[in-house]
Amino acid sequence: MIYTQIKSRNKKQLAVLIDPDKQTQESLAQLVELAKNARTDFFFVGGSLLLEDRFEKTISYIKEHSKIPIIIFPGNSYQVSAKADAILFLSLISGRNPEYLIGQQVIAAPLIKEAKLETIPTGYLLIDGGRISTTSYITQTVPIPNDKPDIAVAIALAGEMLGMKLIYLEAGSGALNSVNAEMIEAVKKNISVPLIVGGGIRSAEQAEETCKAGADIIVVGNILEKEPDLLMEISLAVHSTNKVAE
Repeated sequence: MIYTQIKSRNKKQLAVLIDPDKQTQESLAQLVELAKNARTDFFFVGGSLLLEDRFEKTISYIKEHSKIPIIIFPGNSYQVSAKADAILFLSLISGRNPEYLIGQQVIAAPLIKEAKLETIPTGYLLIDGGRISTTSYITQTVPIPNDKPDIAVAIALAGEMLGMKLIYLEAGSGALNSVNAEMIEAVKKNISVPLIVGGGIRSAEQAEETCKAGADIIVVGNILEKEPDLLMEISLAVHSTNKVAE
């Protein structure tokens, strides 16, 4: 079970986010090989706006060429594949748009059940990353200000009390700023479920700071489309924090 792996390891882990629309066959092959060499823990696959029919093909390729678990990070109810290992059953709890709180989930639920996918209920919080993200635009959600950790804490707590098994702080793809350490620390201190943080992480130093602040899983994606070789440095930074903790 993927969730058991996330929770029982009690170690910092790294996820590589792959947006099928932004990958060619060549770049996907390169990224999968880099991820394997960098001891990546998970692949997250999905996107807020998929215009090309590459979702299923992307998952199939990763599955054929890697043993790294694939977790769907869905942008809508149709991003479901039986070939994946699990799916983050996201609810955008920082917003007030019912379509992304429960609407898309109702449509996706029968598809997920038919696919027999491990489902991980995830409280999804959009954090202001310094620019309007695709997710924010499509969902018509106002992000939480990056300097308002008390708001993030209250929402994360509500998500956990509603039964969410993960909390995800997301600054958005291509964010100018990552989620700040103060917010991560505050949220982590107040919840008992694993914490995922993504968006705007562009260096090993940022990844290390995010881990030390309390993130259990670091997600990188956008920067790897331009500088794939950064993955090894980021991976070393994330996994080295486990040695310090030991």
